[in-house]
Amino acid sequence: MRLPAARGPISDQLFSCLTGPPGELGELGPLEPGALPLGDDDLQLALFVCYELHYQGFDDVDERWEWEPSLLRARAALERGFEDALARAVPRPAPVEPRHVRRALTALAVADEGPPLSQHLQRTADLAQFREFAVHRSIYHLKEADPHTWAIPRLQGEAKAALVEIQADEYGGGRRERMHSELFRATLRGLGLDDAYLAHLGRVPGITLAISNAMSLFGLHRRLRGALAGHLAALEMTSSLPNRRYATGLRRLGGDATATRFYEEHVQADAVHEQIAANDLCGGLAAAQPSLTGDILYGAACALTLERLWAEHVMDCWERGVSSLTELETALASP
Repeated sequence: MRLPAARGPISDQLFSCLTGPPGELGELGPLEPGALPLGDDDLQLALFVCYELHYQGFDDVDERWEWEPSLLRARAALERGFEDALARAVPRPAPVEPRHVRRALTALAVADEGPPLSQHLQRTADLAQFREFAVHRSIYHLKEADPHTWAIPRLQGEAKAALVEIQADEYGGGRRERMHSELFRATLRGLGLDDAYLAHLGRVPGITLAISNAMSLFGLHRRLRGALAGHLAALEMTSSLPNRRYATGLRRLGGDATATRFYEEHVQADAVHEQIAANDLCGGLAAAQPSLTGDILYGAACALTLERLWAEHVMDCWERGVSSLTELETALASP
C-alpha cells in the first residue's frame, strides 16, 4: 500500500515529507479556526494518512515517522481543525445523569432521520450504485474493529469487559475466516472489486474519510474515551435494520450467500451488541466516571451526524446521476 495522490496543499506538503527520511516537518496549513468544512478533502486525507501510520502504514513511508515529534505536532494542528469542524456541525447534547445514559442514547438514535440510503439500496439501486456504496464502506469495514479497540486499555471493570465482548465478535472469536473485515472482503470480491486493504483510499471523498477519522481521533486520545464509547454505541444501535436492507438489496442484484454474509452477520450480531454497548459499555462507564457522560452522548451524536452527512452526499450525487466517488461529475454507468 502506497500513499494516495494529494488533494491540496496540506496533503501535498505532508506526503512530500513522508516519502523522505524522518526529519523536521514544518507547519501544515495555514489552518485557521472555522476555515475548513467538515468534509474538506485535503484536511481529511492528510489526517487519515497521519492516523494510518498507527495502523498498517504505507510501503513508501518509513515506519519511524509514526512517532516523529514534528509530525505529531502537525497532526495535532489537523486535529484541531477537525475538532473545530465537528463542534460546528454537531450540537453537544444536554448532559444527563449516568443512570439515564441509555435513554439519552436511544433518543439520539430515534431522532436521527438521515436520507433513505438503505431503502434505496434495498429496493432501487443498480449494481453500479451498490458497488460505489461498498467502495465507500471499504475504508471503515476493512479495519472495522481496530479504532474502537484503542479504548480497551483505557477502561476498567464493566465497561472494559463489555468492549472486549463486542470486539471479540468483530474479530471472529479468534477465527480469521469469521473476522468481519474478512467477511467484507468476500463482499467486495462478490461485487468484482479489489478487496485489498485501503485499495480504494484514493477514490473516496473527504466526508467518507471523516467517518473513519472521527473513530481514530476518539480512539487515539485518552481524553476522548467517553466519546469513543458513545460513538460505538450509536453505530451498534442503528445498524441491524440497515444491514438487513443491504443484504436484501444485494441478493436482489444477484449477490450470493458469500457476498451477503457480512450484512446478514451484522443483523444478528449488532442486535446483541446494541444492548452491550448501550447498557454495559456506556452505562458502566458513565456510572464509574460520571464526568464522561456528556462526552459519551457527544460521541454518539458525532457518529450519527457524520453518517447522515455522508449519506446525504451519496444520495445527492445519485439523484443528479453522477458518481459519489472522487471521479467528480462522472456519469453513473449501468453494469
